[in-house]
Amino acid sequence: MISILYSDKFLDHDTGSFHPENAGRLKAIVSALKQAPWHDQLDWRTPTAIDSHPADHLEGETASHRLTKALHAIHPPQYVEAVRQLAHSGGGRLDQDTVVSPHSYEVALLAINAWLDGVDRVLQTGSPTFVIARPPGHHALAKRGMGFCLFANAAIAAHYALTQPGIDRVGILDWDVHHGNGTQALVETNPQIAFCSLHESPQYPGTGNSDERGQHNNVLNFPMQAGSTLADYQPIFEQQIVPFFQAFQPDLLIVSAGYDANQADPLANLSLKPSDYGIFTRYCQQICDRLLFGLEGGYDYSALSQSVVATIGELV
Repeated sequence: MISILYSDKFLDHDTGSFHPENAGRLKAIVSALKQAPWHDQLDWRTPTAIDSHPADHLEGETASHRLTKALHAIHPPQYVEAVRQLAHSGGGRLDQDTVVSPHSYEVALLAINAWLDGVDRVLQTGSPTFVIARPPGHHALAKRGMGFCLFANAAIAAHYALTQPGIDRVGILDWDVHHGNGTQALVETNPQIAFCSLHESPQYPGTGNSDERGQHNNVLNFPMQAGSTLADYQPIFEQQIVPFFQAFQPDLLIVSAGYDANQADPLANLSLKPSDYGIFTRYCQQICDRLLFGLEGGYDYSALSQSVVATIGELV
C-alpha cells in the first residue's frame, strides 16, 4: 500500500481567485487519484492535527512538541510568530507572490505535520508515501517566505528524519521547474544531507548554478534550457544524479515533487510530459528503498494531476 497524506483543510490557504497556487490544484490531484485503476491500493491518511493531545502521537513526545521542535530547527521563532500575526490580523503578503490568508498559518503548520507524518510512515512501513499538501515549501528561507512558500517543508522533514533511529543520511531530489533555493540554503551546510535540483534556467528565483557544490560536496544543480524534454533529462539522471545519490547512500530519499516542468504548465518553458514523471520515479527507486514524495509546484490542473498519477502509478 502507498500512503497518501491529505486533508481538505489544505484548501483553506486562500491565495485569491487568480493566484496560480490555489486550492484547485489539490482538488484535481485527489479526483484523479480516486479514479485511477489502482485507487484501492492507496492508504489515505489525515495528517496529525496541530492541536493534538499526547495520546495522538509518539510515546513521550506530543505531536505539538514534535512540530514545534522540527519547525524551530529551521525557522527562528521570530519569523514563525511574524507569519502567525500576519495571518491572525487578517492576512497579507510576504512578498508580491506569497499570500498569507487568515487560515494560512494553521494550514502551513498542518502541511509540516503532513511531511513529518510522511517521514514516520515511510520508516514504519518501508513503503513509499506521497504528501499532497499546500502551501509548498522549497523557496522558503529561514527568515523569509517567498515564491508561494511560507515554511521549508522538505528541509524541515529532512532534519526531522535525521533525529529518527537508523537514519544517518538523507537525500533530497528537487525536480520542480524552479530551483529549491530555500531547501539548498537550509541543508548545504549539513554533511548528512545531499541535495540535487533540476530546474529551468534562467527562471525564478535565479539561483542554482551548476558550479555550486555545498560545503561538503553535497549539492548538485542542473540548470535546464527552455524546451528541454525527457531526452535531455534521462542522461543526467543516469550518468550523474543516480550515481551521486548512490555514492552518498541515503537512508531516506525525499522528493520535492513539483510538476511545473510539464509542457502544458503556464509558469515555465520546459517540455516534459506527465508520463515522464513515472520514469523519474523509477530512477528514485534505484537510489533508495525509502521514498517520501511531497508536492511542490505544478499549475496546469490536468498536467499536474496526470503527473502525480504517473508518479504514484510507478510506486504501486
